[in-house]
Amino acid sequence: MRLQLIRRDAASRLAMFGAPALALILTCLSSLILFALLGIPAGKALHALLLKPFLSWYSFSEVLLKMAPLLLIAQGLAIGFRANVFNIGAEGQFIIGAVCASAFPVFYPDGSFPMMLPAMIIAGGLGGMAYAGIAAGLRTRFGASEILVTLMLSLIAVQILNYLLLGPWKDPRGFNFPQTVMFPDNALLPLLFENVRPNISLIFALGASLFAYLMMERHFRGYQLRTAGLAPKAARYAGFSAPRMIWLSLALSGLAAGIAGASEVAGPLGQLQRSVATGYGYAAIIVAYVGGLRPIGIIASSFLISVLYIGGDSATVSAGLPVAAVEVFQGMLLCFYLLTFTLIRFRIQITRGATT
Repeated sequence: MRLQLIRRDAASRLAMFGAPALALILTCLSSLILFALLGIPAGKALHALLLKPFLSWYSFSEVLLKMAPLLLIAQGLAIGFRANVFNIGAEGQFIIGAVCASAFPVFYPDGSFPMMLPAMIIAGGLGGMAYAGIAAGLRTRFGASEILVTLMLSLIAVQILNYLLLGPWKDPRGFNFPQTVMFPDNALLPLLFENVRPNISLIFALGASLFAYLMMERHFRGYQLRTAGLAPKAARYAGFSAPRMIWLSLALSGLAAGIAGASEVAGPLGQLQRSVATGYGYAAIIVAYVGGLRPIGIIASSFLISVLYIGGDSATVSAGLPVAAVEVFQGMLLCFYLLTFTLIRFRIQITRGATT
């Protein structure tokens, strides 16, 4: 007996939209078992994880703050994933974007540099794009896997960050903490609301979502990228340049990650710290896939994952939930989504008898 996955002629649109909801329900049910095995009150943990972020304006504003970098990075990654270009190293591009943006306030700490904030955002975006360009060059020139290259480049980016914060960029009056000087006011992003921390990086992320939608759904370049992902042979037969698709995909994802990094140091951190490397680049992979690699779906999934981030912090305090359990919850969400998505796009066929 042999099991085969047979691609369906057409996937139900209702099922496509229902897959993330089903994945969330399955994840919650599995988490109940996990929490019970850990001896944690499951109802209390899920209440803190899923509902507490909505019970106060401050908690909800923190969700919006987390959502901005996740949404921005995920939109960039999804463009590449749909073209079968797998940039796994957005974390490194995020860090390099933060480093490049920090150069201006580090060298002009008194805030005398005119147009400092726009220069920081542009430098961050270009830095992330150039860092992703290394992987694009190695892939198109030598056939190197962009998965491995981008992943290794992320490790190098962490070492660059450590070198700068422990060496030339270390704040001499920072009590020996590995961090730069605090940025001046004209190097900080304006806040969206008073007395809470969300800033205009959320506008950047929503603008990137609109760009991704228009490009991937309405523009011929998006059609080329989607064709390269779905049918590479057909794309080559049609004369679409594969190297151009690779360069474009990685450049856009690096640009988005770099701007997210710049927004992080110019936003809630207000300086370059080691804590800038918090895993946004890796979490954005989950966001992109749970959102079905579609711009509108990614907006919803980035909001959901942000809720889990803030709810997870609350659950660790109020319900004693281990930090690792929150990460397991996110991992299960991705696994169940991929499972449901596979069953939507494919049907299982059982073949009996001898196989050759």
